[in-house]
This record gives sequence, structure tokens and C-alpha cells, in this order.
Amino acid sequence: MEIRKDIPILITGCAGFIGFHFSKLLLSKGYKVLGIDNLNDYYDVNLKLDRLKNLEHENFTFIKGDISCRDFINKVFSGYDFEIIVHLAAQAGVRYSFEKPRAYIDSNIYGFFNILEGCRDKKIKHLLYASSSSVYGNNKKVPFSETDFVDNPASLYAATKKSNELFAYTYSHLFNIPATGLRFFTVYGPFGRPDMAYFNFTDRYFRGEEIRIFNNGDFEHDLYRDFTYIDDITNSMYKLLSLPPKNSPPHEIYNIGNNQPEKLMDFIFALENALSRALGRKVEFKKVYEPLKPGDVTKTYADIGKLYEKIGFRPKTKIEDGLYEFAKWYVSYYKKS
Repeated sequence: MEIRKDIPILITGCAGFIGFHFSKLLLSKGYKVLGIDNLNDYYDVNLKLDRLKNLEHENFTFIKGDISCRDFINKVFSGYDFEIIVHLAAQAGVRYSFEKPRAYIDSNIYGFFNILEGCRDKKIKHLLYASSSSVYGNNKKVPFSETDFVDNPASLYAATKKSNELFAYTYSHLFNIPATGLRFFTVYGPFGRPDMAYFNFTDRYFRGEEIRIFNNGDFEHDLYRDFTYIDDITNSMYKLLSLPPKNSPPHEIYNIGNNQPEKLMDFIFALENALSRALGRKVEFKKVYEPLKPGDVTKTYADIGKLYEKIGFRPKTKIEDGLYEFAKWYVSYYKKS
């Protein structure tokens, strides 16, 4: 499918981490972007506003609004011309779902339903939507494959993302909406989310605070994460954008991960080294070890064979390189020395 450049691509959550980077990529390739975001205060709104400043372009249009508001979504779908939607807006975070569960229902369930209803009425050519590796829960079989059983979510966040996949499949089946779900695996990089561990650890270091590591100090049976650099995520998304599913129903799900899980402690040491390089001096975190938190999973590991078969691309950024890019950005953005 050829992607038109004379009409915009709708991106929900455009001021979020992945939404910002993907919008920037599309703009760099000459596409028009219609971005929507509610700019909520789940984390520092100034970071979201600065992302939007970095997206200022003649081909970028921003509309502030909440996807859980049906009237708002109806106005967007009726008032603007677009054929492709990249749906990234959602309430993120596993632990926050214990504090504010309603936020997940409002955004991830009602909001996604509103998007699907809009697709139904507008005859969208391709809906690319964000799912999560969290749907795999504590599956014992690794690496995680798209065909694995995923009916035992370990958090409300994971449950809402699994629900999104079921909703999308149903709408594809009933209304022939081409939809592609993306199970992202621990995305990191510049302009990232402050609630993510690598960002939080860096914040704590510069505040002179200890970092809290939820692995009981058990290095032999450490946690594993399939950390995936943001550019590998967005490049994969871009290649999938012009490839709507053609099967019946037209719905597919892909893992987007690095296919190379790292021990949590190795990741922390790599972050210390990255900050040392960026600052020109040795960095060492003060570490406190605590039990695993409810909702956390012990490992994530993506089987990306299906993704490679579809687009011929494998994420390739080494953890040392990706964390160094983050460290350079952080030091510059927050003016640290």
C-alpha cells in the first residue's frame, strides 16, 4: 500500500515517548502528521510540551484532547481527512495501575473503543496500534512468541492491552478494518518516560539518592528485560505502516523487541558506564535491593521471527550504544555536569 503524502497520518499520543519519535520520523520523510494528546500529568508535562516544540513543522498539526471523550474523537474523525491511524495514546505503567485503575479503563478501554468506532465509520486503510509485552505475564516459555497463550495477565495494564488486541480482532472481523498490533518490549532512549527504570535511576543519581532495585539482590536469578532502543522501534513501525494485513480477518500482531534480553544488573552497570562517558567522570549508583513488586514479571524476551519475515528488519542497537545516546540527551536536556 502506498502511503499518501497529501493527507495527514493520525497519531494519537503524539506527545508521548514513542508517539513523539514516530511523528518526528514521519515528518522527516515528508509526511503530514495530525497529532492528538491530552497532555495529562502522569509524568512531567513540561517534557511533553518540549517534545511538541521539537515537532513544530509546517506539516504537523496538534489538537489537544482526550481519546476517552467520544465527542472529541467524533470531531477529529469528522473534521479531518486521513486514511491511516497510529494509535499510541494510553495510560502506561504497571505499578500505577494499582493506584489509579480507573485511568486505565478510561484511556485504554473506552479510548480504544472510540478509536475503533471512528475507524468503522471512516473506512480506515490501516490501524497500527500499541500493545505491550506485558500481555505475556509470567509465561515460562521463552522467547515469547505471538502464538503463546496470553490469558493470565499479571497487572491491570496488561489486561487492558490484551483487551485491545481482542477488540481490534473483533472489529477487523466484523468490519474488515486492517489492524496491526505491536507488542513493544521495554522501550528506552532520549526523551523517554521518567517512570521507566533507566530514567528514574538517572534522576535519583543526580539527586544524590539511592536507586531501588526490585530483584531481592538475587544476582544468580536476576530479572531479564528485552530492552529495545527507540529508533529500532520506530523503524520497525515505519516498515509495517505500508503493509496492512490482507488475511481474513485483516488483523496481525507482532513482537517488537531486541531479541537479546539483558540481566537487570548488567543493564544498570551499562547505564553507569554510559553516564560516565557522557559526564567525563566515574558514575556509580547507591543501590538498595528490594523484593519484586506486585504486577512485575521476571523476564521479557521477544521472538521477532515473525517481524523479520514480514519486514526483513531486526532491531540492532546495542545496549551500550542506546544508553549512551540517552545519557548524552539527559545531560544536555537537564544541563547536568
